[in-house]
Amino acid sequence: MTGSNGTSLPQEIADRFTKAFSRFLKIEAAAGGLLLLALLLALSLANSPWALSFEAIWETPIGLHFGSLDFTRSLRHWINDGLMTFFFFVISLELKREIVLGELKNPRQAALPFAAALGGMIVPVSIYLALIAGNPGIRGWGTVMATDTAFAIGCLALFGRRIPPTLRLFLLSLAIFDDVGAILVVAVFYGEAFNWAALGAAVLGFALVASIARLGIRSMLIYFSAGGAIWLCVDASGLHATIAGVLLGLMTPTQNWVSDTRLRAILEQVLAYPRGDHWSGDTPERHDLREAGRAVSETLSPVERLEMVLHPWVGFAVMPVFALANAGISIDMADFGQQISLAIVAGLVLGKPLGVLGFSWAAVRLGFAVRHPDLAWPFLTAGAFLAGIGFTMSLFIANLAFDQELLGAAKLGILTGSVVSAIIGLLALLWLVTRPNFNRSG
Repeated sequence: MTGSNGTSLPQEIADRFTKAFSRFLKIEAAAGGLLLLALLLALSLANSPWALSFEAIWETPIGLHFGSLDFTRSLRHWINDGLMTFFFFVISLELKREIVLGELKNPRQAALPFAAALGGMIVPVSIYLALIAGNPGIRGWGTVMATDTAFAIGCLALFGRRIPPTLRLFLLSLAIFDDVGAILVVAVFYGEAFNWAALGAAVLGFALVASIARLGIRSMLIYFSAGGAIWLCVDASGLHATIAGVLLGLMTPTQNWVSDTRLRAILEQVLAYPRGDHWSGDTPERHDLREAGRAVSETLSPVERLEMVLHPWVGFAVMPVFALANAGISIDMADFGQQISLAIVAGLVLGKPLGVLGFSWAAVRLGFAVRHPDLAWPFLTAGAFLAGIGFTMSLFIANLAFDQELLGAAKLGILTGSVVSAIIGLLALLWLVTRPNFNRSG
């Protein structure tokens, strides 16, 4: 495909996927800045004279009540269980697109960030459990598992083109893998007693979505309505409701409905009409024009279209609102010495890089994975420290795992561990990019 005047180079097939990946990275980097502002605002308000009023906002009950059915939840609950479903839905869309269409289509290339994510979950959890043994808060082991995608990619964005693009892909893939792993852990270990009737209804809902997709139904309104009903069933089942977003994202098709050949034929039919104002009214021309518009839209796969629509909303609205609702903690110096805070900091700052590096090295050494020549081990090491930025998922799990008496210390540990990890990772990258004649493939 060429430009309108034929002066641009032909577009490569790979451009369709690399540009989508670049767009995802840019939104994540920008969202990281906004997320930081929301974090600072939440901390400021939580340690101000308006702290009680600020906290009361998130505990406001909102919902509907029909006889014995009660769908009333606090505002914070709707944010953490409702809005965050879109966050996990987008993460699953990106994971599926990268595995089916993108850089992770090669199993050995995908094996490196997968192994890193696995090590980045197992080692921090082991360190946390070892340090917290015999103390309250044992259920909080999940807080040290996940990497905050927006903050990690935002840190890389500070260095622009001075760092290898493969590091961005590695860190993004790692963050997506362990985010999905963390939400699966949430669904299994942080849920409530199962309601088998509601769980059965959710399974039927997933089957319905798969069936209408096979029938060729294209209406996004129908799918979002079905998704909303599935979310309510999962929420009532005892599983964490956000698992609905993960599963629906992985079910989303990656194939486009309209091929390039068919699109060209439809557009040529529209362009064959003579110039003039004949697009209004109930005319064949108007019908063909509407079909052309639909064909242009359907040339992109559902995964790509949904990601393009939802990702900005998630990055610039859902995640900052989540930070405002959950990052506002009253800083008490006594919390710094609590065992929970120390265990979380150790898990994020030490466990994450040890797990990421150790499992990555083992996967490459044993031949399960391949390391791109541009991704030198020193850069991978710096990225491993950035993987210790837990924030979003860590706060998410902390709200489920800890009692109110321990939640403040846990959140303080999360913020401290994330800040220290970010500083170490940024300093390591700064040292690497300022070294003269550094060999990136070393």
